[in-house]
Amino acid sequence: MAGNEKWITPTMKQMFVVLGISLNMSGMGAILGFPAVLLPQLRAPGSQITVDSVSGSWIASIVGLSLLAGNLMVPTLMGKFGRKVASLISCTNILVCWIWLVLATDVTSILIARAFQGLSLGINLSLSPIMVGEFTSPSNRGMFSSIMASSITAMTLLVHVAGSYLAWQTASLICAAISFTSLAVLLFSPESPSWLADKGRFEDSRQSYRWLRGDAENEELEKMLEARTVRDENTHRSNVFSYIKKAFSRREFNKPVLIMIHLYMLSLWSGMALLVVYTVDTIHAIVGNDVDVALHITILDVQRTISTIFGLIIIKKLKRRTVLSVTVGLNFATLVSIAAYTYIKANTSLPFDHPAIGLTLLHIHMCSMSTGALPMPIIISGELFPLEFRSLAGGISAIAFSVNYFLTSKTVMLLYNSIGIYGTYALYAAVTFYCLVVILIFLPETKDRTLQDIEEEFRGTPRVKSAEDNAAAIPLNASHKDDEV
Repeated sequence: MAGNEKWITPTMKQMFVVLGISLNMSGMGAILGFPAVLLPQLRAPGSQITVDSVSGSWIASIVGLSLLAGNLMVPTLMGKFGRKVASLISCTNILVCWIWLVLATDVTSILIARAFQGLSLGINLSLSPIMVGEFTSPSNRGMFSSIMASSITAMTLLVHVAGSYLAWQTASLICAAISFTSLAVLLFSPESPSWLADKGRFEDSRQSYRWLRGDAENEELEKMLEARTVRDENTHRSNVFSYIKKAFSRREFNKPVLIMIHLYMLSLWSGMALLVVYTVDTIHAIVGNDVDVALHITILDVQRTISTIFGLIIIKKLKRRTVLSVTVGLNFATLVSIAAYTYIKANTSLPFDHPAIGLTLLHIHMCSMSTGALPMPIIISGELFPLEFRSLAGGISAIAFSVNYFLTSKTVMLLYNSIGIYGTYALYAAVTFYCLVVILIFLPETKDRTLQDIEEEFRGTPRVKSAEDNAAAIPLNASHKDDEV
C-alpha cells in the first residue's frame, strides 16, 4: 500500500479534481456549439421539428438569458453550500437537460432544455475557474486552467463532428455520457480549502489543503488561515446590503470585476458567436456556397483544438499580459482584414479571388481567438477575486458574459443582413480593441503568484515576506462575511 501511495502525488490528486471540473466546464462548449448542428438539422426537409428564423435565433440565444439567472444564483450556491455542492448541482442539471433534449418533440421542449442548460452555464462560468484557482498550486494553476479551457474547445469539436454526421439526438446522448462521468468524479472530490477556511472550519481546511497540495506549500496555507483569523477577530456579521456596499467600496473587489467584465466582453466580441454558433452562415458569407461546410467546420474545430493546446503551452511559459497582447492583437488585425476583404469583394472587383483566401482568414481568426480571447478569461477569473467577496465578484462579472452572449448570438444574422459581413467584422474589431486597452491598463501580472499575493496587490497592501507580516498587513477594521449573498 505504501508503495502505491508514492505514486499518488499531490499533482495527481489535483489532476483528478481538475478532471471533474473540466468535464463539467466542457458542457459550455457543447451548449454554445450545439445550435451550429441543431439548427441546420431542424431546417432540413423532413425534420419532425421545424424552426423559422425567429425560433432558431431564440434556440441559439436563450442560453444567454438563463445564464444571467445562473449568475445570480451562484453566489448563494457556492458561498453558502460550498464549491463542491454547487458544482454537483450544476452538473446534474446539465445531465438532465441533455436527456430532455433527446426526448424533445417540439420547439418548446428544446427551448426549455436550453434555458435550464443556461442556468448551469451561468453557475460554471464563475464557479469552475474559482475552483481550479483554489484547488491547485500556483505553479500548476495556469496549466490546469488551460486544460479546463481546452475541454470547452474539445467538446465543441466533438459536438460539431457528431452533429455533422449523426442525428442531433445522438449528439445529445454523447454529451449526457460526458456529464455523467463528470458527476462521478466530482462526487469523490474534496471541498475547497479556501471555502472551509472562510467558514471558520480551519481543521477541515488544513486536511483538504494537505490532501491536495501535500506539505510542501504550508506557508500559503498558514497565510490564508491567519488572514481569515484576523478578519474573524475584528468583525461582525452584516446583512446582505452592508456586505454588497462594503464590497463595492474595496479596490480588491472593484478592479478585478472591471477587468473580468472586459475580459468576458472580449471573449465574445472577438468572434465566438461568428465561428462557434453561426459557423455555417459565416463560412457561406466569407468563403461562398461552393464548399463542403461540414468538412470545413470539422477542420476549423480541429484547428481550434490544436490552437488551444498551443495556447496552453505558451500560457504556461509566458506572462498573461504578453499572451493577451499578442493573441488579441492578432485577433484584432484579422477582424479588420476580414472586414476589408469582404467589403472589397462585395463592392469592387478583386484582381484575384479564391475560396482559399477566405478559409485562410477564417483559420487565422480561429487560431488567434482560441489561443487568447477564449481561454484567458477562464484562466484569469480563477486568480483575481478576493476570498471574502469571491462568490459575489464572480457572479457580477459573469453577468457581462451573459449579456454579451445574448447580444452577440441574437444579433449575428441581423447584423449580417443590415450592415453586411464587413460591417459586422468591423464592429467586432472596434469592441475588441476597446476591451484590450482597458484590460492592459488595469490587469496586473498574475502568473505563478499566490491568490493571497494577488489580492494584496489589488488592495494596495505592501508586499511582505513573512506569514506573520502578511496577516498583520490586513486592515484590522476589515469586516468579514460568510461568502454568501
